[in-house]
Amino acid sequence: MKPERYDIIFERACERKGGEAAVESLLVKPLSSDQLQSIPDDRFLAELTRKVFQSGFVWKVVEQKWPDFEEVFWSFDIEKLLMMPDDMLERKATDPKIIRHLKKVWSIRENALMIHDVRQREGSFAEFVAVWPEDNIIGLWAYLKKHGSRLGGNTGPYALRALGKDTFLMTRDVEGYFRAMKIIEGSAGSQKSQKAIQLFFNRLRESSGRSLTELSRILAFGVGDNRVQALTDTAH
Repeated sequence: MKPERYDIIFERACERKGGEAAVESLLVKPLSSDQLQSIPDDRFLAELTRKVFQSGFVWKVVEQKWPDFEEVFWSFDIEKLLMMPDDMLERKATDPKIIRHLKKVWSIRENALMIHDVRQREGSFAEFVAVWPEDNIIGLWAYLKKHGSRLGGNTGPYALRALGKDTFLMTRDVEGYFRAMKIIEGSAGSQKSQKAIQLFFNRLRESSGRSLTELSRILAFGVGDNRVQALTDTAH
């Protein structure tokens, strides 16, 4: 099946969301490279941690407890976390102020180590993320999954999106579109599927001038139950 053109995808989104102005009002632009590089590395660790704890859990509860997470983990100070001994980490995992999940708490120090290792090579983790090419964003997903902890699936991509890095998201609606268009078969997380989807978005970005962030939202607006209503990133 021949891939759809951008104008067809955009027109369908407009029909379902109440017009072009409505669609534009729902779009979010990613940060520039300079803006991303200005984000402190502790904020990268904080967002990765937030998304790890939100995975498979009620996001609202994580948000309610987030100020306590910041307090318990020293505002995600990388150096302090790397010096934390195992017994202290285990004690923190039992603190009732946070969500008590030992394996997820353990991932905080492991992801702090990943960020530390990257900035030893690159100067800062923020710069590493900022300069990563969007036409291979799946490569950054793979890096987070391989070198980080509990950052596979949509966890890493959602964190990148929240931080402002230009990325598409493989949500239910987006995945459904690619299956319907016969662009992917089998697992959406397979290397073959991800490469096919990246290629599709790259071509769409070249023809439209839109960012991956905008394009994945526009794509999602035109499928599933996404009709005239406000959406959040959790839906697309």
